[in-house]
Amino acid sequence: MIFHQFYLNCLAHASYLVGSEGECAIVDPQRDVDQYIAEAEARGLAIRWILETHLHADFVSGHRELAARTGAEIVFGAAANAGFPHRAVNDGDVLQIGSLQLRALATPGHTPESISWLIVEDGEPRKLLTGDTLFIGDVGRPDLAGARGFTSEQMAALLYDSLHGKILTLPDHVEVWPAHGAGSACGRNISADTSSTIGLQRKTNYALQPMSREEFVRLMTTDISEPPPYFSRDAEINRTGARPLADIDAPPLQPAEVKARIAEGAVVLDVRDADAFGAGHIPGSINIGLGGQFASWAGTLLSAGDRLIIVADSAERSKEAVMRLARVGMENIVGWLDGGIFAWNNAAFELAQLPQISPAELKGSSSRVLDVRRPAEYAGGHVPGALSIPLNELQRRVGEIKSGGPLAVICAGGYRSSAAASLLARHGFHGELQNVTGGTSAWIREGFETER
Repeated sequence: MIFHQFYLNCLAHASYLVGSEGECAIVDPQRDVDQYIAEAEARGLAIRWILETHLHADFVSGHRELAARTGAEIVFGAAANAGFPHRAVNDGDVLQIGSLQLRALATPGHTPESISWLIVEDGEPRKLLTGDTLFIGDVGRPDLAGARGFTSEQMAALLYDSLHGKILTLPDHVEVWPAHGAGSACGRNISADTSSTIGLQRKTNYALQPMSREEFVRLMTTDISEPPPYFSRDAEINRTGARPLADIDAPPLQPAEVKARIAEGAVVLDVRDADAFGAGHIPGSINIGLGGQFASWAGTLLSAGDRLIIVADSAERSKEAVMRLARVGMENIVGWLDGGIFAWNNAAFELAQLPQISPAELKGSSSRVLDVRRPAEYAGGHVPGALSIPLNELQRRVGEIKSGGPLAVICAGGYRSSAAASLLARHGFHGELQNVTGGTSAWIREGFETER
């Protein structure tokens, strides 16, 4: 068996190559597919199948482009109702890759069409590609199928049956290889590990501990976070298939062109780090740095109809931003600022700043504090008196923040807080704002008091 995991940190996404005897399958491919073609060629493998465990909501798949470039056949669970040529499989169907069998296990619950793929070698089950049904330390959220007529409770009940009636009947030695790791919004408590075994998950995964079907449904549907707004859009793109990446045109723009596009309603997306953004940026820019979970936050904080202009440190980083936006279905890119912020400054156009303050400076100040971490992070320890509004809820809850006096925005390390401050500036807070460098992690390292 030839087996290779591709891991994309930006989206906490895992995809796979499974090969034997000169042919292979690619499982859950990301939108930019060159790496799969290169890996198969390097190993002397022809790509025969492109397997999708489900209609992914958190990223746009490259299945159609990969199929067009290799001649491979796309495979979905029959309930996906994909709108392009593909093979629809049902529970128990088997695909052959060389000497390997890839056996489809229908595991609905995260989505109705979810399929887990069991790799059988020499008659023995070896590995299970679980998609978003079973993660390491968690299971898939059951609330993403509402648009298709299913309640969260119905999907959670199906998930319980899939886990106990299919997955947990497998031997303990079978390896578990999911489609996502820590940081993905497709689960609640996903481990940083990217693989495990059935036996270890049986012992350590909170969702697999002994409980009734009713208890499991309550657990899975209580205190579940709101899904990012781009999820439903990406699932539908995957149902019909995305256009090739090469069709997305994002030209370089001169400062005067950028200024004109802003006047016409374009939104500036500044993808530099928080320090660079704070030192000087185009007024009204939204800061989502390439150094973090850029694509996920872009899909969460930006609207589908936003016409975007990229500001980065270089042409290469600008083009990287365009590609990473395309991974979550954001293709409405007007262009990118040629020469970056230096060109803007040299054109004598206005710059805005976002003051950066250290935890020590915050402690010695009278600034109000806004904590934009997740509720569980906030509950684990926060700056005394800090107001909690998670970043993904900020734009609809901005009315809870009163104007008047400095407002220090804090997260775990300074990434999300810079994004939050840039959004607040667009709501008129401007000179009141400060970004706390190092965030609560640095606050705690300094030994400063926290509340719980």
